[in-house]
Amino acid sequence: MLITFVSLIHLINFNEYIAANPAHFRQLTCGETLFTVYNCGLAEKFVQLWSHNNYIVYVASGRKIWHTAEGSFELKAGDCKFIKRGAAIVEQFFEKEFCFYLFFVPDTFICDVLKTKSTPIEKGERNFTPVINIESSDTVHAFFTSMLPYYNAPTPPDQALLQLKFSELILTIADNTANRELLCYFCTLLHMPQAISLQHIMEENYCYNLKLEDYARLSYRSLSAFKRDFEQLYHTTPGKWLMEKKLNRARQLITVAGKTVSDAAFESGFESIAHFSRAFSRQFGMPPSATRKMLSLN
Repeated sequence: MLITFVSLIHLINFNEYIAANPAHFRQLTCGETLFTVYNCGLAEKFVQLWSHNNYIVYVASGRKIWHTAEGSFELKAGDCKFIKRGAAIVEQFFEKEFCFYLFFVPDTFICDVLKTKSTPIEKGERNFTPVINIESSDTVHAFFTSMLPYYNAPTPPDQALLQLKFSELILTIADNTANRELLCYFCTLLHMPQAISLQHIMEENYCYNLKLEDYARLSYRSLSAFKRDFEQLYHTTPGKWLMEKKLNRARQLITVAGKTVSDAAFESGFESIAHFSRAFSRQFGMPPSATRKMLSLN
């Protein structure tokens, strides 16, 4: 991934960005769940996003790529994806307008709906990618099409009806055995101990410029509970752990992947090249530019 470095600010909370602009993004909400149809008008080639809730994306037209710590995932017309709560760098393409249906949904809503399912989900062991495919079946397509009349209606539907419609999507996905990876993830949500959940959040999102308050929110904890549980799990403070992980990633990007200093800083979540260079020099005894130069001489 080739990215030109710009001075970093904290990532945009995608869920909050949509929810805070109802005049621009007409939306249907029920509790923390939110449905909207999004025509992307952002002009930047790369956008940093995070969300404290999971979101389901159904692409009507266009193309984007979600770059995560665990790989890159393309979303194109006809695709349906489940994107776990967390952060990503989204690469945009401008040949065709990107229009997609967005459904933000917290873990608690998913679990409450799954508990009503008459046939329980079978347990499965696997590692879950940040972006999980959902089979674009006729039933999934029909669901999103069926939401448009409610979305375009002059008055919003009753909350009880929205509860049923939003539950319908989760049950439709869970009823399709072709969605095996997502079903395994759903099962994990129902049974995952909090410590494992916290570990997954940190390992998948350490390389982004998130605040500690953001990590706490991603792990469904208060800031004090997050710090306490983190130190019990990792036996160090979140700040020290994050700095070490970011610097080790940056060094690997420079020495193994051949990234420029600016790209390594960007992709490791540093606020600026100056901040990155100072921290890198303290940790490894030489600035990142010297490390890259030494590599080019070998």
